[in-house]
Amino acid sequence: VPLMESGGGSVQAGGSLKLSCDASDLMFSRYSMGWFRQAPGQEREFVAAISWKLTHYADSVKGRFTISRDNAKSTAYLQMDNLKPEDTAVYYCAAAVGDYIRTVARDFDRWGQGTQVTVSS
Repeated sequence: VPLMESGGGSVQAGGSLKLSCDASDLMFSRYSMGWFRQAPGQEREFVAAISWKLTHYADSVKGRFTISRDNAKSTAYLQMDNLKPEDTAVYYCAAAVGDYIRTVARDFDRWGQGTQVTVSS
């Protein structure tokens, strides 16, 4: 499995979670990374992306979520603060070759299997 997410769970509204994406099977430095999410009955949606130096966020998470990467550990992260019930979804990590921001799912080459995040009110 090229990507492996971890860190999901159940929290109350206002709480925090930090997701990790282990990409040690990839030449991590060649990839930009992204996080997407999919709620039941809905399409997969973009959450955040990171290249070597740039980040980009969906408006719905801006100011609450932070994407980062540790190139030495071949790991990407998604720190999620002030979580809301509408953040409940399966969260997926994705990787795309090239050092530039991508926000469309079809532009990503590698995907993880997802981790569930549930936020209760």
